[in-house]
Amino acid sequence: MSEPATPAQTGAAPDLAELARVVARQRAEMDRLRDQAATSAVVERAKGAVMALTGCSADAAGEQLLQRAKAARRTLLEECWITLGALTSPLPAFTGPAGDPTAAGAAHGMPAVVGPDEFSEAAAPDDVSAALARFGRLLVRVRTPQALARCLLEHLAPDLGADAVLLYARRPTGGLELAGYAGVEDTLATAWRQVPPVSGVAALDALRTGEARWLEDFAEDRGRYLLIGDPPERWRSRAWLPVRTGGLEVCVGVLRGRAGAFTPRDRVHLRGVVRLCAGWLRAFHARPPLPAGLSGNTVQAVFDVLPLAAMLLTPLRAGSGEIEDFRIDAATAQAGGLLGGGDGDLAGRRLLEWGPLPADDPLWRGCLRVLATGEPYESEPFAHQEVADGVAELRTYTVRVAPLGEGLVVTWVRHGSSDRQEQRLADLQRLGNLGWANWHLTTDEASWSTQVFSLFDRNPGHGPVPLTDLPALALPEDAPALSRAIDDLVREGRTFDVPFRIRTVRGVRHLRLVAEAVADRQGVPVEVHGFVEDVTARRRTELALVESERAIVTQHDVLQAERTLAARLQHALLPLPKRVVNLAGVRVEVAYLPAQSGVHVGGDWFSAIELPDGDALFVVGDVAGHGVDAVATMAQLRFTAKGMVITGSSLTGALARLNTLLLHSRDSHGTATMVLARYHPGERRLVWAQAGHPPPLLLRDGRVRYLDRPRGLLLGASATPSFEEAECRLEPGDRLIMYTDGLVERPPESIDQGLQRLAEAVAAHHTGGRGSLDPLLEAMLEQERRDDVCVLDIRVPEDGADPERQGGPSDGHDRGA
Repeated sequence: MSEPATPAQTGAAPDLAELARVVARQRAEMDRLRDQAATSAVVERAKGAVMALTGCSADAAGEQLLQRAKAARRTLLEECWITLGALTSPLPAFTGPAGDPTAAGAAHGMPAVVGPDEFSEAAAPDDVSAALARFGRLLVRVRTPQALARCLLEHLAPDLGADAVLLYARRPTGGLELAGYAGVEDTLATAWRQVPPVSGVAALDALRTGEARWLEDFAEDRGRYLLIGDPPERWRSRAWLPVRTGGLEVCVGVLRGRAGAFTPRDRVHLRGVVRLCAGWLRAFHARPPLPAGLSGNTVQAVFDVLPLAAMLLTPLRAGSGEIEDFRIDAATAQAGGLLGGGDGDLAGRRLLEWGPLPADDPLWRGCLRVLATGEPYESEPFAHQEVADGVAELRTYTVRVAPLGEGLVVTWVRHGSSDRQEQRLADLQRLGNLGWANWHLTTDEASWSTQVFSLFDRNPGHGPVPLTDLPALALPEDAPALSRAIDDLVREGRTFDVPFRIRTVRGVRHLRLVAEAVADRQGVPVEVHGFVEDVTARRRTELALVESERAIVTQHDVLQAERTLAARLQHALLPLPKRVVNLAGVRVEVAYLPAQSGVHVGGDWFSAIELPDGDALFVVGDVAGHGVDAVATMAQLRFTAKGMVITGSSLTGALARLNTLLLHSRDSHGTATMVLARYHPGERRLVWAQAGHPPPLLLRDGRVRYLDRPRGLLLGASATPSFEEAECRLEPGDRLIMYTDGLVERPPESIDQGLQRLAEAVAAHHTGGRGSLDPLLEAMLEQERRDDVCVLDIRVPEDGADPERQGGPSDGHDRGA
């Protein structure tokens, strides 16, 4: 799919924005087609597996996969991954009776219906099912175990709080080797790349038993297992889940920085993710079988014409499954010399016949690693002593090992004395964006590395620039400093380190030239050598950092001024009573605590007044957002609500009108939540309504419960909301708590956990009619407050008790807050 760009008028500049949009759409379409092709490959592999196991047609296999996915409430792609992961061996030709999928599946180690084994996906929450479907789609883009680890972390971090993911493959020796990792530094991954087969390793335990290991009590787990981490306290909870598929044994580790148990939902999610990973490992990471017709004799015929040292090895396993030796199926003549066996025929002999190999030998280590991971291996260069014409010489080799079916192909590559050093120097210059340069002052000869030509954006055919002509390449404002440094170097041999800028076809480039002189016996500089480095990215980062710091300082000053203004406005509009007030025969205590983090003031508010008919009105509300706008909206809602109820509006009617006010007022600030309660003292009857607000908490006879919330949507969210009233009769000694969400919210816990904490705190800190709010607030607000907190504590006096004496004197004629 493509779209032609709108042609520009003659002489007009092209519409770059339109061209960019066309390119973006084409890239998106290419990504879609690439994903579609990858998805089709997974589906076709799964259909082929079903066809081989059941003997059915391609259409019947596709229909069978669809029916399984529908029955298990999975997507087709998820079902395909799980089908591939359930295969226990390579797919052989079908030998069962036609139309008998059960017999065929049993014959090849796969159940007729590939369903859940450790958990029921049908019972999984909808959000987990949706998450697994998303992960199944992401897997089609994964190509390597390292990419799989990154994909797992990106998927699990938001939902489960995962901070790191490790993939360990079981080695033939019984130990573990790190196949992929994410969220872990390279140095730590290197230190834990090889894990020997010792006790006290959770990943090994999971693979041995085939059951997941949930490490949720750090103090206990530290005594039982050897924990990864520097220090181990970095990850307080861990999960290790085994994967066995297609001859591979892999353990997936999920590490979290926070302490606590994995919830049942988390475990269902993790097991589902691991099952999908098993399909990827079986389909795309298992070692392919040896091509048909390829034997040791065929390989030997190829080896006979190769001018290098090479071998074809077959692993020999002990009864425990560990590798004890390798059989040489084919070898070149040169391989015998490297093994110390001369030029004789090596085919059919064992590798360890030439002597035991140490554990760190590059050949032995490479063979074991390739068997464990299936990835090709190349060692670092190593020295090997050879005898040529009776003279011992030290040669440098690199050993390479690659999988071929169930065997291994080993080759030795001989290096010249300077090949490796030159390659490393070239790589160093390319990766470091730098290059070397030499100038001979007496002969005016110069030499540059290839990278220096690239840095100066100069054609190598034009040759290097003489040292004294370099300032001409710099921008005019940088040329004088560079010229002075070169003059001092040429005349006095003074070393310099000078930054300067040049202009290239790609824009301005920031360079750094470091040079020193080599003098003759009389101390006269005769040669200059140094290096040129591209520091454009670093310089741009420094400039961006300076600009960012300036912007932060300016923004902080603006926000601080706004906070001061909003706080003053809030204090003027929401005065706090200096002591407990008594309204309509009940004792009322108010607490308002502003947020401690951030620079904005919130929009929490309260009202507690005595109405003209002797009833009492209690209101608690919270405007979404912070700052001056939130405070202004708070004042508007607070005074309007009191005015409506005083003039005769019902609670639900007041909420409906306030909702309309928020929807149609230009000065309003988004949405708000609110709870209104009217108390009739004669009947001790409380009538209340709410708009998206947490329910009041009632304490009676030492037991706590939340009042059942009547229907009510938050204000400003809908033009046609529905509000209802609820009624509760209070008893002598009752205590009612009305509050804003700042009292119960504590990230990352859920709101339900916060409500439970509040109920427990109220029950624990109930001290009778004379109690204060202070103990309750101290128990609930242990950490830094991220939001404002507003609380109304309403207490009904015991029979015969005087509320004036219980709570102190009232506020006289201004009866309310």
